[in-house]
Amino acid sequence: MIHVDISESVLDPLVALDHCAADSHGAADLFIGRVRNLNEGRPVTAVSYDLHPVLCRNVFEKICSEALEQWGEHIHVFLAHRQGRLDVGEASVIAAVSSPHRAHSFEACRYLVEQMKVRAPIWKQEHYVDGDSEWIKGHVLRNPA
Repeated sequence: MIHVDISESVLDPLVALDHCAADSHGAADLFIGRVRNLNEGRPVTAVSYDLHPVLCRNVFEKICSEALEQWGEHIHVFLAHRQGRLDVGEASVIAAVSSPHRAHSFEACRYLVEQMKVRAPIWKQEHYVDGDSEWIKGHVLRNPA
């Protein structure tokens, strides 16, 4: 079972966990990506996410389908991302997976997040305390140091 969403509203982790609820599932993993107040030594006040909603949904659906193919049709997957300006502490992305056993749930949840970071058409602009802002390079373009 797959659920994907792009939203301008606050993301609710309970919605993700509700989607992943199943009596036969003994494991549920939840990842919440939040706006942090510091990036590469610069104090951050907010982040703006610009994205293409239709393309993002298509990419999210594909990633979630791949997770079902790899970890079994019985798992439940949830992937949602915010768009617009978010303050420090707000959730920008929620990924959740449930499965009968923890190994598949852990692995599939990480897969959703990592694949979203490299494949989804999402652009991130950080806003700094000094009033400056900067578009951040995509995950695959960043130096992994």
